[in-house]
Amino acid sequence: MATAETLLRDLCNRIDACAWDTLVELLHPDFVCRYAHTGETLGGPEWVRLNAEYPGFQRLEILDAVASGDRAVARALIVGGPDSADQKFQVASFITERDGLIAELTEVWTDVGQTPPEDARPQ
Repeated sequence: MATAETLLRDLCNRIDACAWDTLVELLHPDFVCRYAHTGETLGGPEWVRLNAEYPGFQRLEILDAVASGDRAVARALIVGGPDSADQKFQVASFITERDGLIAELTEVWTDVGQTPPEDARPQ
């Protein structure tokens, strides 16, 4: 049976390879994805379609991963954007494994290279 860490790494590798039609193989029938930054909740087919149709996706690189029991989290760099722009994002992806599949996924996205507000910088 797959562990949470192997499932998460496999998911990231398949996304990097644009193997969209194979993502559903990793998802539990009750799969749900939550986007913490927007409040959206998606089922498996909607989440796969959103990823497959994302404009200009180029690559995903795992920067860090931690796992314990049925939970795993990865911080990844995403490169791509509309019109082949070289936009960079980071995403933290938290999964819960159930029955050898990904049952829950929570993602938190941010742009890379933002400048902190003046009043938030150390003096």
